[in-house]
Amino acid sequence: MNLFKLSWKYLTFRPFSTGLNVLLLALGLAIITVLLLMQDQLEKKMNEDAEGIDLVVGAKGSPLQLILSSVYHIDFPTGNISLDEAKNLSRNRLVKSTIPLALGDNYQGFRIVGTNLDYLELYKTEFETGQAWAKPFEVVLGAEVAQKLGLKTGDQFLGSHGISEGSHDHDANYFVVTGVLKPKGNVVDRLILTSIESVWLTHEEEEEEEGAEHSEELESTEITLHGLPSSDSPKEITTLLIQYRNPMAAIQLPRLVNARTNMQAASPTFEMSRLFELLGVGISMLKGLAFVLIGISGIGIFIALYNSLKDRKYDLAILRAIGASRFQLLQMIFLEGILLTFFGAILGILIGHGFLDLIIRQNQTGVMTSIQPWIFLKAELWIVVYALMVGVLASLIPAFTAYQTSIAKQLTKA
Repeated sequence: MNLFKLSWKYLTFRPFSTGLNVLLLALGLAIITVLLLMQDQLEKKMNEDAEGIDLVVGAKGSPLQLILSSVYHIDFPTGNISLDEAKNLSRNRLVKSTIPLALGDNYQGFRIVGTNLDYLELYKTEFETGQAWAKPFEVVLGAEVAQKLGLKTGDQFLGSHGISEGSHDHDANYFVVTGVLKPKGNVVDRLILTSIESVWLTHEEEEEEEGAEHSEELESTEITLHGLPSSDSPKEITTLLIQYRNPMAAIQLPRLVNARTNMQAASPTFEMSRLFELLGVGISMLKGLAFVLIGISGIGIFIALYNSLKDRKYDLAILRAIGASRFQLLQMIFLEGILLTFFGAILGILIGHGFLDLIIRQNQTGVMTSIQPWIFLKAELWIVVYALMVGVLASLIPAFTAYQTSIAKQLTKA
């Protein structure tokens, strides 16, 4: 007697009821799958992106915004700081090394970051083709940028003002691609890197052009305007990435910056811990919703199996009469519950991965692009185990009801 075949026939005899129970279970498990993938990969990748950065110094504002914009490049900067103040801070005895960043431009949504070659060393980057920049307006592309924009060494493009796509182009100078980096799976993959001088010159030339245009307009009314200062104006950067010289710096340096300067200091480790703590509330709520859906599906499976027994008592009695044991009937009902939840678990995991893939495709330049939607975690095996446990629990009462089926009683009724 093929119990698997019998169980499968009974399940497919009521396709709508079976499909609804499988779908409810799958939706709950899909939510858990998405949360597992995002929690595992986001935390891991954010920790990797912040590795080697002990402190971020920038304009006063939100510390979390400062970290998100300067380390992960997913928010707007809080403003600019004086280059002279940044130099003074870099000479502090508590500071081991500093990396300046100058933000403010993009190309088709990918950020152009002015920095120095230490930034490449911080993330241990390697070149796929070409080499690092040697003079202003030469750029190095992250692997994701090169792939999605179809750029290669020697290509040229015009940067756009602002962090997000859609603003006007800087048409004074073209950027020239001198190198493309190998994929690293971190924040560098989605950046366009150049020298800080490139960013300064881009904005200074734009200001000079605007000043010249404004001067020509005023000359017609016999008013003289000499234009905006360019090279003589004080230089600014957006943020400064700092490595501590010793553990004492973690206590003294942030307090020194925040209390005695016009800048603010923020710790990536501390701010991201706060962020994940805040996100934990939302994640817990989503997990709660997922377990509710799983519970509802478990009740649905129980009701479906229990109700089906009322219509199948005669069939079960016939099976007993032709030689099936009580234990085989018990096995058959448990097998039905396990099949339902197994297919629900597989479908739920696939829906979870597919939904995450859809989200990533909709976010072409954000941090979500670094997530791999089709990586399967070991923790997902526990999703299958949990689903099977739901199936077993939902089958307990129907299975023991089938176990107690009386041949004589049922056949006499018939």
